Amino acid sequence: MIPPEIASDLTAGHAFVDLVEEYLRDARSREVPAPVPPAIADVVATFDEPAPRRGRPLDEVLDDVRRRVLPNATWTPDPMHMGHQLSVPLPAAIWAETIVAALNPSHAVAELSAATTVIERRIVRWLADLARLGPDAGGTFAIGATECTFSGLAAARAKALPHAWEQGVRGGEAVVLVSEHAHYSVARAVSLLGLGAGNAIRVPSDERFAMDPAALERLLDAETRTVVAVVATSGSTAVGAFDDLTAIGRICAERGVWLHVDGAHGASALLSETHRHRMAGVEQVRSLAWDPHKMMSMPIANSALLVADEGDLDAAFAQSAPYLFHDRAARPIDQGVRSFQCSRRGDALKLWVAWHRYGTEGFAAVYDHLCATTHAIWERVSEHPAFEPVNEPECNILCFRHVGDDDLNARLRPAYNASGEGWITLTRLGERPVLRITVMNPLTTAEDGSRMLDGVARLAGTA
Repeated sequence: MIPPEIASDLTAGHAFVDLVEEYLRDARSREVPAPVPPAIADVVATFDEPAPRRGRPLDEVLDDVRRRVLPNATWTPDPMHMGHQLSVPLPAAIWAETIVAALNPSHAVAELSAATTVIERRIVRWLADLARLGPDAGGTFAIGATECTFSGLAAARAKALPHAWEQGVRGGEAVVLVSEHAHYSVARAVSLLGLGAGNAIRVPSDERFAMDPAALERLLDAETRTVVAVVATSGSTAVGAFDDLTAIGRICAERGVWLHVDGAHGASALLSETHRHRMAGVEQVRSLAWDPHKMMSMPIANSALLVADEGDLDAAFAQSAPYLFHDRAARPIDQGVRSFQCSRRGDALKLWVAWHRYGTEGFAAVYDHLCATTHAIWERVSEHPAFEPVNEPECNILCFRHVGDDDLNARLRPAYNASGEGWITLTRLGERPVLRITVMNPLTTAEDGSRMLDGVARLAGTA
């Protein structure tokens, strides 16, 4: 017999909403301290239990979430959380998740997801228009920029090595040139595509930690193997640097080389009148990864891969179907033909809901505010006697260091996070460890940045 709870739980949504609202109020409040991250062994012990044989009352289950899950989670809505590139989701997008789950569409074929497939393709068009990619542009949603980069480079491989799908890649026959500070997912994609991670050639950086176009030009002209693609970065993970797409695009166009841009973090600058110039030259790219679940404040997962010619993306996953690409009017609407995934959620719906709720101007206002707050904290770092900035932020990512030795900087991050005062991260530039913040919360202020600096400085004598 079907448990009666399955039917009764259909009307229990308010209980889940109340719990989420409670969490968001506490996490956003400066009066309720965020939980100090526990040791992972303690979390393992907390959930060391057998699979439940019988169900329990819903209020007991939700109370368990309140007692065991929330205290062991990272409270990204806390204004003092300045750690990783995790968004604080916009409210309308949070609630739209329930619609996605209720509809449960599968985006392999449109007959299983008619409305959300059409919505996805419409949002892809909006994003492509912002990037000025032209009338033949298209793309697909994905689970993250890692998949976007993999699929973009798969399309590039299909163009440069058309034999690779059937025959594989011959060892050492091709390379991909990447930013020195490219995300690790680029090397992962190069390896999984059979090119070999060792054939991801790093291009030196300039003083901004961005790709040096002159160095790229020298490497391309000296390369004797097939160049599948050049991968530039807009909004690098380490410091938020934007590669010069105008110069890089020109260099690639002159040589007929595919240009892929990892714009997971920085492509959202295209929404902003103030910061759009950082993406100048983007109209020259062949493929672009863009994560709305970063700077458009969407819940994970919400990523898009855009290509200047949608047929190129279809070709990346087509074994033998060149007839698909002759008649544009007959192009399939099914997203499964241009995506690595088959069963995939209708994640575009939550972005569609949020875009209609807040508009492009709303997204731009959040982007501008996060960048302005980060720049204001950079000014506080520059004035603080205990610290020095490593970069002037181009977006909402800032690296800085205590004026003490490098070992001290490496110790300060875990010491500060364990204090419960806030959350920051650490990265390495060259061999030097540096402290790093990413301002993702619109409630975070420059004063919060000063509190963070003072807290880290107090620990410098004990870390």
